[in-house]
Amino acid sequence: MKSTYAAVAATLAFSLASLAGNAHAGDSASARPAMEKCYGVALAGKNDCAAGPGTTCAGTAKADYQGNAWILVAKGTCTTIKTPKGYGSLQAKS
Repeated sequence: MKSTYAAVAATLAFSLASLAGNAHAGDSASARPAMEKCYGVALAGKNDCAAGPGTTCAGTAKADYQGNAWILVAKGTCTTIKTPKGYGSLQAKS
């Protein structure tokens, strides 16, 4: 009985995820804002992929505002983001 509920729950979750993924399938690329990598503004564990040495992918930054950790932000906004360690950068900080 438990396996039946688990199977139904898994099928429902998969279906909902598929619907959510397809909801944006008709969007054109021009409707989405242009994005850019912004270094030095992510909080610990909140970075997007590949934050440099000692990290492997998303969520692996060890410290707040780590200079080699980045997140995607709307194009043109990175260098206006102020943190306790300075402004965001389009290039990795040391």
